[in-house]
Amino acid sequence: MATATARHILVSTEAECLKLKSDIEAGADFGAVAKANSSCPSRMQGGDLGAFTPGQMVREFDEVVFSGPVGQCLGPVKTQFGYHLIEITKRW
Repeated sequence: MATATARHILVSTEAECLKLKSDIEAGADFGAVAKANSSCPSRMQGGDLGAFTPGQMVREFDEVVFSGPVGQCLGPVKTQFGYHLIEITKRW
């Protein structure tokens, strides 16, 4: 079964998500942006979610993590929790 590790940033609006994505693409550190802005408890680890397999996260999140390119800032991804930026750090 596929496994991945990823970091994410969770915010309440798409506009905020797009602004943070722009900051990261301009060179801001993903982990630092997560610590300063994410509403998820994972922010304390720079947004790191550790390793997980398909079905452990909500469907919209899983679809991106298990099909998107590794090492890029992906999103916004809308889920029941809000808007996410996702960085897949490894997939095997």
